[in-house]
Amino acid sequence: MFRRLGDMDSLFGNINLLRDRLNSLYSDYDRPLAYDDIWGTEESMPRISLYEDGNNFEIMAEVPGLPKEDIHVKIQGNYLEISGTRKSDAPKGYRILKSERGSVSFSRSMTLPADVDSSKVSASLKNGILYLTLPRAESSKVKTITVN
Repeated sequence: MFRRLGDMDSLFGNINLLRDRLNSLYSDYDRPLAYDDIWGTEESMPRISLYEDGNNFEIMAEVPGLPKEDIHVKIQGNYLEISGTRKSDAPKGYRILKSERGSVSFSRSMTLPADVDSSKVSASLKNGILYLTLPRAESSKVKTITVN
């Protein structure tokens, strides 16, 4: 047990010293674990938001730095797959001294709540966000029937 207030100060001083040394080794030591690096350890999957308005599914997927030619979307029934590849961006004739944006491939798939009419799907890319509009198939839309 602590006999003096100075003993507690000494203990906390040692803890702070240890923390400072760990911080110097690992610059992100006390950074909260989050989904900050979408191309990192999270299986290289972009973040996706899925919305529905009754007739359409709307998807927004973060794909920063990817041109539309390197993004592939596949739809079959209610199965959706988004994949892509970011290639090395070093200019020709240059030697890479440091690269934190290396080449990476990703594939993200999901099962949607209902079938999609794949002939009416639209996709656009703006500011690193892939926007998909997926109209529900006629067979999966809710129909109201009046009783006579």
